[in-house]
Amino acid sequence: MIDTIYIEDSVRDHSRTQSILSRFPKAKQIECERYGEVFNPKAQNFRLQKQNPSLILAQKFHGHMLEAPLGYGIGAKRNYYFSHMLNCLYDCRYCFLQGMYRSAHYVLFVNYEDFHQEIKKITLEQPNEEIHFFSGYDCDSLALEPATGFAANFLDLFATLPHNALLELRTKSTQVRSLLEREPLENCVVAFSFTPDEIARALEHKAPNVQRRLDALQKVQAKGWKIGLRFDPMIYQKDYPSQYENLFKTVFQKIDPALLHSVNLGVFRLPDSFFKKLRNLYPDEILFASPMESTRGMMAYKQEIEEEMTQFCQEQLLRYIPTEKYFPCTY
Repeated sequence: MIDTIYIEDSVRDHSRTQSILSRFPKAKQIECERYGEVFNPKAQNFRLQKQNPSLILAQKFHGHMLEAPLGYGIGAKRNYYFSHMLNCLYDCRYCFLQGMYRSAHYVLFVNYEDFHQEIKKITLEQPNEEIHFFSGYDCDSLALEPATGFAANFLDLFATLPHNALLELRTKSTQVRSLLEREPLENCVVAFSFTPDEIARALEHKAPNVQRRLDALQKVQAKGWKIGLRFDPMIYQKDYPSQYENLFKTVFQKIDPALLHSVNLGVFRLPDSFFKKLRNLYPDEILFASPMESTRGMMAYKQEIEEEMTQFCQEQLLRYIPTEKYFPCTY
């Protein structure tokens, strides 16, 4: 899967670097001083790189934990997100990462211990507040788990923390072995992302289909893990009511209500510059011909469509779940 690995000088001897290199013995290894030398140059061909991305092993020096925007969360007042990795194994056409980065290569920050220190510091500073930490913002939390060991490593950390600190692992992946091999944590939510099957087939390239995600979800909840459902972003099509009605019916037939922690619903929005880049990357993609408009620097569906979709999907969801488990994304 990966035939070229770039390695920052500072992490060449890190134990995690050595472990990852051992998993790809045939990969070409190239040393670099900083990952930006490979990741940031202009005039890179994102679409070409996406066909066969390289892996870059790097060190993150600052910004390990970032405050989540207002309106992003599942019940806590204090919310942080973090990215142990940049870019995603999957190729979802609506993903903002393709508008944010020049490169399709994967960057993995191997210094997990520095992330740990920040999480522990924040948790200890606010012992009486519920604090949520979200992974999977700039990547999929589990898609490269066999190589990175990210989830297993961070679950070891959260197993030692007070229960006011909760970890969300957001994913479309079926790589759930690390969850099935251990006892579930009270302070972790495994959040699966879904779109209707018709949209997933058209737009979520390389990602497991809806049924395979549901199979993984069932295995995880059978083990006793708390489950989250993330319907974000909603994608408009003329027959979206029947598509989302069928999706919700299919998903909630598989859910154990006792283990359902939270449900998110979010609208499609991108900064204008990101949207322009995506449209240039995929000029024939029907998604970008949808009825959209720009408001205050953000591209989204026209207001009447956005409100109509949100109201419809919200009404459908609340047929299955209590309001206290519903958290609309408003950021």
